[in-house]
Amino acid sequence: MATLVRYNNVPSFFNPFYGRPVINRYQNTTPNVPAVNVKETEAGFQLELAAPGLKKEDLKINVENNKLTISYQSEVKTEETTEKFTRQEFGFTSFERSFRLPKTVNADAIKASYTDGILTVELPKVEVKEEKLVKEIVVA
Repeated sequence: MATLVRYNNVPSFFNPFYGRPVINRYQNTTPNVPAVNVKETEAGFQLELAAPGLKKEDLKINVENNKLTISYQSEVKTEETTEKFTRQEFGFTSFERSFRLPKTVNADAIKASYTDGILTVELPKVEVKEEKLVKEIVVA
């Protein structure tokens, strides 16, 4: 999806608003992508995504072609009706993070949990058997 974005290339010491996050006027959230911590253990990898205030029903995690994608999409609707007018406001919040998985991750055994605003994704390792590179060829 292509969008038209106004770009200001003036450094922050000239423009005090440069570098500040844009606030969605319908929600008090910033449109930034959440931070992720990646830990490697003996048994596998662990991703911790900071996602406070999100509903776990709106979080989607999928694996396709060795790529793990974590996405979130939420729609907020407010409606105010009086005798003379009706006002409706819509707000959308979404993000998507993708990670290329190493060949040592068992994609069928991935587990996820959401507790206290932290999405934790467990990526267990699978042993990769090394093939022998030495092959004897009989001369005919």
